Amino acid sequence: LPACFLDSMATLGLAAYGYGIRYEFGIFNQKIVDGWQVEEADDWLHYGNPWEKARPEYMLPVHFYGRVDHTPEGVKWVDTQVVLAMPYDTPVPGYRNNTVNTMRLWSAKASHDFDLQEFNVGDYIEAVLDRNLAENISRVLYPNDNFFEGKELRLKQEYFVVAATLQDIIRRFKSSKFGCRDPVRTSFETFPEKVAIQLNDTHPALAIPELMRILVDLENVDWDKAWEITKQTCAYTNHTVLPEALERWPVSMFEKLLPRHLEIIYALNQKHLDHVAALYPGDSDRLRRMSVIEEEACKRINMANLCVVGSHAVNGVARIHSDIVKSSVFKDFHELEPEKFQNKTNGITPRRWLLLCNPGLADLIVEQIGEDFITDLSQLRKLLDFVDDETFIRDVAKVKQENKLKFSTYLEKKYKVKINPSSMFDIQVKRIHEYKRQLLNCLHAITRYNRIRSNPSQSFVPRTIMIGGKAAPGYYMAKMIIKLVTSIGEVVNNDPSVGDKLKVIFLENYRVSLAEKVIPAADLSQQISTAGTEASGTGNMKFMLNGALTIGTMDGANVEMAEEAGEENLFIFGMRVEEVEALTRCGYNAQEYYERLPELRQAIDQISSGVFSPGDPGCFKDIINMLMNNDRFKVFADYEAYIKCQDQVDELFLDPREWTRKVIRNIACSGKFSSDRTITEYAREIWGVEPSMEPLPQPDLPEV
Repeated sequence: LPACFLDSMATLGLAAYGYGIRYEFGIFNQKIVDGWQVEEADDWLHYGNPWEKARPEYMLPVHFYGRVDHTPEGVKWVDTQVVLAMPYDTPVPGYRNNTVNTMRLWSAKASHDFDLQEFNVGDYIEAVLDRNLAENISRVLYPNDNFFEGKELRLKQEYFVVAATLQDIIRRFKSSKFGCRDPVRTSFETFPEKVAIQLNDTHPALAIPELMRILVDLENVDWDKAWEITKQTCAYTNHTVLPEALERWPVSMFEKLLPRHLEIIYALNQKHLDHVAALYPGDSDRLRRMSVIEEEACKRINMANLCVVGSHAVNGVARIHSDIVKSSVFKDFHELEPEKFQNKTNGITPRRWLLLCNPGLADLIVEQIGEDFITDLSQLRKLLDFVDDETFIRDVAKVKQENKLKFSTYLEKKYKVKINPSSMFDIQVKRIHEYKRQLLNCLHAITRYNRIRSNPSQSFVPRTIMIGGKAAPGYYMAKMIIKLVTSIGEVVNNDPSVGDKLKVIFLENYRVSLAEKVIPAADLSQQISTAGTEASGTGNMKFMLNGALTIGTMDGANVEMAEEAGEENLFIFGMRVEEVEALTRCGYNAQEYYERLPELRQAIDQISSGVFSPGDPGCFKDIINMLMNNDRFKVFADYEAYIKCQDQVDELFLDPREWTRKVIRNIACSGKFSSDRTITEYAREIWGVEPSMEPLPQPDLPEV
């Protein structure tokens, strides 16, 4: 998402920077060994990175620990440990507009005199080796998805990126003109007019107290003025409604690591609660819900509440998600300041996710409607004129078939799996998580397998079901789900009575470079999360743009995809948000579905009796136990509708012309999901800047 956003910001000519951490080790490489996920460090800088340029001249200090002195001259944060932040710049070119923006990533370096004064000469070696402790801050990316793990190193990372970035922003604000590093501006009155900071989730929430610290403690701005400046500068994007994903840091950890920030958070929370109490006298429950500090056995800082209090705009990332944000997650805050809440539906860049990954389809589209769609994706609507054009229908189907052949070859070479390229490529690729319901996909695969086995002479639409994605290393259930997928594959792919009719494949090490290969080859895109759990998703949009049809629930951006293309051009099934909520209220009982649906019962019995794990019959007992007794995501409740919907998918696939006409309609209606549209909305409605499609003059040409 941020990569798409950077591409769009450059293409729209915005003077925008992407800031983050230069991790030495990114997300782990995934290996599958005996059907289980094994993680391996991804030393991506091993051979160097030609796109980055170190900028030691802009290196900045970041402070940790220490204590706070309240003196007559003001507040001082003293006796801190210093880590240096070394910036590395990567160019971000816009599309053919002579604009190149910057992504600046910070790397941690030990300060020159790191701890040397602490040691006598005898400990010199030890002291030098200890420099690693400081430099560990940018060592490794935490690989959790939608899960908060309150580790001190993670909090250090969050403050590190924020502190370095804010110093950088303020240095740039103070400099009068490009290239001048002497501070000129001293008044911060105009700061929010010149600077917009978008908080991508709560991870950089510390930008709010850090900006306050800089303004109040270092620049001597009055508290109330500083608070206005901070709020007008910051805006917050929420990315999840799952409670286990929300960041809630222990106050004790904060007190030690960032003592001044804790004081500032207490102070701003007090002012905020005074305001709420004045409006809702006697409503102590509301105060508790809206406080930035959670007063339980372990006092915690609720980073989401901090973001809402300290921002002038809060947005979700798809319409249904933004509605849930207003009606449940931040209900009290929405009642207080409804004007603060917005929606900004996510998008993807057509430069990477069409031109680069699917040149065959891109060329076809250019032939029909020219190439203006590349920077104005809404123009894809012109393709609706060709939905009955036999030549175009044939050409679209041909490109898809070529992409499938190419991917089949890749799969055979890389993983030694032989697949039938004329089968339906049925694909679910995303992080492995219970809410994304890869288990529902598994149940369909087993049901399909059972139908083929019990009707050997019947003709079936051949399918290759591919599931891919990484599980967080500590997420036991997600790792079990991967084992289940690989185990189903072992049985199905080696059963001679099935032959070419069904294959189940786990795609190892799913990542952007693999997505660029698999998405153009997909026939069916699975987007089957429980309604109300997937904030938006962007894979769904990539598949739509690349000529796959979607089977999905009314969740995340699927809702808007169905609205754009027409619900009849997607395979929509399952409970809506209201039905999920109603089922939660009256009590979800998995047993009831198990008893009522024979095919579901058969599949569950096969998993639990060891049909898919003959060497270890009890292998999947924890999955079965979860599904039967504590499934938060109600897999069984959508099973029947899902299987019926999959039958409709088969029926349409038997009519290649009708299938391809639906594909064309989907491509033609995917224009809304360009990140150019998303960024234009952020720019106009949150940042207060106007995008420009005018290319800059070529740097090597004299200006006229």
